[in-house]
Amino acid sequence: MKFVIVGFGRVGMRTAQTLQSEGHEVIVVESDHDKIARAESEGFATVEGDGSNEDVLEAAGLNVADAIAALTGDLNKNFAACMIGKHHGCRTVLRIDEDYREEIYQKYAEDVDEIIYPERLGAAGAKTALLGGDFNVLADITEQLSAASIRIPEGSPAIGKRVIEIDLPADARLYAHGRANEPMTIPLPQTEIRADDSIALISHPDSLAAAREQLRGGSA
Repeated sequence: MKFVIVGFGRVGMRTAQTLQSEGHEVIVVESDHDKIARAESEGFATVEGDGSNEDVLEAAGLNVADAIAALTGDLNKNFAACMIGKHHGCRTVLRIDEDYREEIYQKYAEDVDEIIYPERLGAAGAKTALLGGDFNVLADITEQLSAASIRIPEGSPAIGKRVIEIDLPADARLYAHGRANEPMTIPLPQTEIRADDSIALISHPDSLAAAREQLRGGSA
């Protein structure tokens, strides 16, 4: 698969490295010349320029990319990049930073495929370590597997089924569930799926798209 990564800071670099290690084609878009040099030294194809500029993203091959991840520290730039990616038919991943608030999440959640919040993930790791757990185990697993949250649309074939009845493809597993506008938690097997519920999956990247399509019933 081909991915465009906008931003080669801490998050963008690690994401690009993980994708590259799994054999995917990665194009890095970055406006900072020193970061471009670092990306090139690690073997990445690069385009130097503003990732919120459509011409720059087209130069990175956005029209033939499978997905774009906008991972800079600038929310407005990230959102603009995602909207350009959406226009070109790409899957879109938006980074929200330390100014995260629920209303900000809701504002952008409907327009992009996924939102990530690195600071929240870091806090979860710190909490796990403080309680005596090993967060690195989860990190090692998730470099080989992918996690995604999916909102169940009206018309989904999953509606009305219990969690235990959801038959996902390949190695995909449902690990969390939440009602509309409620936090996700580990579901009971008898929990019934409703429209607008959120479902969290973990699976090998190759089967994640099929699991998403099955739960959405072909909805965009």
